[in-house]
Amino acid sequence: MRIGRLSTANEVIPVLRDKKISSWTKEEILKYLSRKTEFEKAVLMATLEIPRGKVSTYKRIAKRIGRPNAYRAVGNALHKNPLAPIIPCHRVIRSDGLIVGDEQSVKERRRRLLEEGIPVKGNRVRLSKEILF
Repeated sequence: MRIGRLSTANEVIPVLRDKKISSWTKEEILKYLSRKTEFEKAVLMATLEIPRGKVSTYKRIAKRIGRPNAYRAVGNALHKNPLAPIIPCHRVIRSDGLIVGDEQSVKERRRRLLEEGIPVKGNRVRLSKEILF
């Protein structure tokens, strides 16, 4: 298996070139998150569990990792996601359904959510029990 390097906005991370993204194991993903804090790893791994066609909120991720008041820190951790879209941070939104970030990020996240069949009106996901994870 060859290992290459992928440049992101904030860092250079190693990536596997010969494997499809969908075939990465949790162990392989954790290996590439080794430089992250335990909190960031917990956030990213919880986000990894969100299935295609579902969304979660920053607050729900915070509760899931046992830090219910750390929803803003969850957003900061996801902002530094080095393995997007392997770890689907585009599936995490505000509790009111708003897709947040800079203009380009919002456009890209909105596009990905629509491709996954998530109902979006403007920059807001139409939240329902069926799509919340």
